[in-house]
Amino acid sequence: MNMEQTYKGRCFCGAVQFSVTGEPALMAYCHCDSCRHWSAGPVNAFTLWSPDGFKVTQGADNIGAFDKTAATSNEAGMSNRKWCKTCGGHVFIDHPGMGLVDIPAALLEGFAFNPAFHVNYQESVHPMPDGLPKFKDLPEAAGGSGEEIPE
Repeated sequence: MNMEQTYKGRCFCGAVQFSVTGEPALMAYCHCDSCRHWSAGPVNAFTLWSPDGFKVTQGADNIGAFDKTAATSNEAGMSNRKWCKTCGGHVFIDHPGMGLVDIPAALLEGFAFNPAFHVNYQESVHPMPDGLPKFKDLPEAAGGSGEEIPE
């Protein structure tokens, strides 16, 4: 018997729908300029999942994609952002270098977001004194300096 939880999500209009099963590899907040612009907010609440548990259940042909790094250079990027071509609503982000799928926490129906830390806090425009670790860039395990900065 499979006891893993399955969460459903969708774009703003519902044309693109997806499900993800299991538990996220990580939940955190990102304060970088790129994530702020993509999410159209002062901070991005993200969840990272194994692609094995992620499935587009409706509207796969209606998904647009943008790789900012590839669009501005000859290199493949770390973030291939996906959205609905009908409403422009965000759906997910592929992170091929990490081998993970990033789903905005707000899109997961009934999901309890429990972030572990903040990343790219040196770029914050919205300080969040919540007692969680604040990494200047990224934790060492993710290729960053691992340097923490005060709230």
